[in-house]
Amino acid sequence: MFMKINKSALSSAVALGLITPLLGIAMATPAVANAACGSIPSDKDSNSWRRTGDGANQRTGSSTNCAITGQVQILEVLDYHCYTNGNDGYTWTFLRNDHTGRLGWVRDNLLSDNGSTVYCGF
Repeated sequence: MFMKINKSALSSAVALGLITPLLGIAMATPAVANAACGSIPSDKDSNSWRRTGDGANQRTGSSTNCAITGQVQILEVLDYHCYTNGNDGYTWTFLRNDHTGRLGWVRDNLLSDNGSTVYCGF
């Protein structure tokens, strides 16, 4: 099971010397892999939310190089499926916009609640 890590908190912990290989602590992290354009994962997250960033683009993969499939607007109901890593250092959530019916990937920092907490597995 993987969990999202607050990158700024992790950076602060490293800077303070709280996490160091010298202590013999091994940290497991998910492999960095993005969802290729056209990737449609199964629905692993049972949450629907009525929150998002205003006008955030939905894409065919977890990269800004992938085509835009639509946009999500404030107060639209979003059905989260899962999240994965992008090739840009951000995590991305695959979701269905219940208002438009469109599927797509949205970068988590553009979602008001930071997206799904369930890892897609890739």
